[in-house]
Amino acid sequence: MKLYKYKNNQCNISGSKIRQLREKANLSQEQLAVKCQLVGLNLNQKAISRIETGDRVVPDFELLLFSKVFHVTIYELLEFED
Repeated sequence: MKLYKYKNNQCNISGSKIRQLREKANLSQEQLAVKCQLVGLNLNQKAISRIETGDRVVPDFELLLFSKVFHVTIYELLEFED
């Protein structure tokens, strides 16, 4: 499968927002992974790291579950800076 990348060779635009929300909530990547697992999203710390750096695609269903973990809308996860 061919992956198309966005600016700066990234696979997603939500990673930086996920990092901001995680840091605002004072969570480690491992703690965020546990919270994700509790809502049914089977991720580990390495996957969180790859999402935040833009090295991993974030499917729409994962965005939905991240929005539940952080109590934000999907639209807020898709906000990005040019």
